[in-house]
Amino acid sequence: MKSGFDNEKYLKLQSKHIKERISQFGNKLYLEFGGKLFDDYHASRVLPGFAPDSKLQLLMQLSNHAEIVITINAADIERNKVRGDLGITYDVDVIRLIEAFRSKNLFVGSVVITQYSGQSSADIFKSRLENMGIKVYTHYTITGYPANISHIVSDEGFGKNDFIETSRPLVVITAPGPGSGKMATCLSQLYHEQQHGAIAGYAKFETFPIWNIPLKHPINLAYEAATADLNDINMIDPFHLEAYQETAVNYNRDVEIFPVLNAIFENIFGESPYKSPTDMGVNMVGNCIFDDDVCCEASRQEIIRRYYDSLARLTKGLCSEEEVLKIELLMNQAGTSIEDRKVVPIALEHAKMTEHPATALELADGTIITGKTSSLLGACAAMLLNALKHLANIDHDFHVVSPAAIEPIQILKTKYLGGNNPRLHMDEILIALSTSAATDPYAKAALEQLPNLVGCQAHSSVMLSEVDIKLFKRLSVQVTMDPKYEHNRVLY
Repeated sequence: MKSGFDNEKYLKLQSKHIKERISQFGNKLYLEFGGKLFDDYHASRVLPGFAPDSKLQLLMQLSNHAEIVITINAADIERNKVRGDLGITYDVDVIRLIEAFRSKNLFVGSVVITQYSGQSSADIFKSRLENMGIKVYTHYTITGYPANISHIVSDEGFGKNDFIETSRPLVVITAPGPGSGKMATCLSQLYHEQQHGAIAGYAKFETFPIWNIPLKHPINLAYEAATADLNDINMIDPFHLEAYQETAVNYNRDVEIFPVLNAIFENIFGESPYKSPTDMGVNMVGNCIFDDDVCCEASRQEIIRRYYDSLARLTKGLCSEEEVLKIELLMNQAGTSIEDRKVVPIALEHAKMTEHPATALELADGTIITGKTSSLLGACAAMLLNALKHLANIDHDFHVVSPAAIEPIQILKTKYLGGNNPRLHMDEILIALSTSAATDPYAKAALEQLPNLVGCQAHSSVMLSEVDIKLFKRLSVQVTMDPKYEHNRVLY
């Protein structure tokens, strides 16, 4: 709960640095914007004090200079690719992003459909956007990309792509997720700008890995854990070391692609403006950490959470064992283990004692609250109710929701809706509590404690239902779970 990152300093420093980079390229910069713009919760977890919407706030500070271009891969539209964190398809997320940007008075110039090769679903999506009054451009699959430089930087390569008409000095290229073609869109625009006799530049804005902290710093290790499914590896930037005799951290994909990018820059401009992939970045995060110990501990906890998440995904058949083993190695490198997550042994001990699934929650002051499975409530619902009563200074044995009020909900679930589990989930106990709060001041006091759960840690002795997982996210409680099903059930 302690802070280790100066968010106000970050916004000022980052904004200034981006403006300097715009000036470097004749007042026209294409900025590839990586990561999440509105809800960068990974950054806020490993850098306590970093606001999840910091990047959005940054863009709002630059709103008079910036316009936004959103890219989406035609293949992702075709296969209905889904954002894992939000559960919505990429094409729906593009519309969500447009509406969200506009609600903050940020100018969205256009959408680019990349790697187009005649996909009918992409055509339908393009028509849908155009009917909404949104400009849509098309970029095509380029044979030999990214290795065949002479073909790529020609009329048959980038030249085939639509030229995106932009009007502001800073063009932010963003996307619903990775693989959407942000970098290729930037490079295509540089080619077209040069063909039009204009000067423009390219830069990259990625929060992680942080280039000016050690390679094996827990913050950078936490980034590797977060991208274990992509097999990203942090490494020393060899080009930066050779050019400046200065150690800088980057990751394998940027280092591997840099010689190609360098050749493309040389082909477009005559010479490359950058000597290393680190040079391309504009990230100032590393200069705004004021308590390294706090950020280190937060990052170690993030690695442990990622480890449990990968174990759960492995149990569901959604990842490989190699991903789990990689995060185990990262835990070792960070000098931490699952024993360092305080809620884990307490939840498991409570489950052993009650012989039923159990959960444990650590509050902001370090108090541990537990919940056990009963005939009325699931373990998570019981824990949630116990935590709210504790925070409201209500006696543990006092009923803020009458058992008589729970019974009709159970009958609704089983008799009328055909459910097999009569016990209330977290969302259901909250609805029951809010109903009681209309007439009971104690229930009202308990309900008002919900904001105090933000950032708390929790662990379940068994795999959680999707209902409870989603509610933990909505409450901003960081939950982990043991990778086993109750009663060895596979369908849950």
